[in-house]
Amino acid sequence: METTTPSLNVIALPGIPLVKQGDDLPKIILDGIEKLGLQLQTGDAIVVTSKIVSKAEGRLFDLRDIEPGVEAQRLASETRKDPRIVELVLRETLKISRQAPGVLVVQHRLGFVSANAGIDQSNVDGSENMVLLLPIDPDASANRIQAKLHEQTGAEVGIVISDSHGRPFRVGNVGVAIGVAGMPAVLDLRGKSDLFGRELKISIMGYADLVASTANLLTGEADEGRPIVLVRGLQFPEQQGAAVDLYRAPEQDLYR
Repeated sequence: METTTPSLNVIALPGIPLVKQGDDLPKIILDGIEKLGLQLQTGDAIVVTSKIVSKAEGRLFDLRDIEPGVEAQRLASETRKDPRIVELVLRETLKISRQAPGVLVVQHRLGFVSANAGIDQSNVDGSENMVLLLPIDPDASANRIQAKLHEQTGAEVGIVISDSHGRPFRVGNVGVAIGVAGMPAVLDLRGKSDLFGRELKISIMGYADLVASTANLLTGEADEGRPIVLVRGLQFPEQQGAAVDLYRAPEQDLYR
């Protein structure tokens, strides 16, 4: 029985600069925590938007340098999208899931399904010609950040790299985890009991997605300027997860 009331502190780090290629994200995180008058603690989770990870890793592309191929031009005609962006989408895509005027939903090379392979122009300087692609390997990016923070503070923290995804059967975007380190991505609750002693048989929690979506309430998607969020009080188990743990196996997918 609970003897204390559980609570979470979800805090956007202040003073985060506009991130550029080569910037030191762990240092930016620690500077932001210091501005709050806090210290990083074991059990903390840090949610970092994929956008600033991509910027730091040089995933910015100039559309003026992109030459669309035949397939990109065909798809662009059907979807009424910029053929240069469609070309980049195809380079990031394993399989096209759905296409229609104004819509191009694909299975990303990382395994998840998203619109336009996560390619974005919002909050990108010079966005008339510049587009931002997702990190090459967000799990590896999360692990690098986690290792550097541990090296500098000794704290064992969880890292979630978040992105905003739409959902096929519900309106509106939510935050999801595309990179995870130092914490579980999925919590399997099967075998535990409910309030009445019944054994849970199918309950699996998309833990890192829940953390990402919680932080997304603060990071936003417009001009908020809050790309890094500290989540304190989660009490997650010592379990090393990865975003790939969240992707449903093809043989279990009834909709694609």
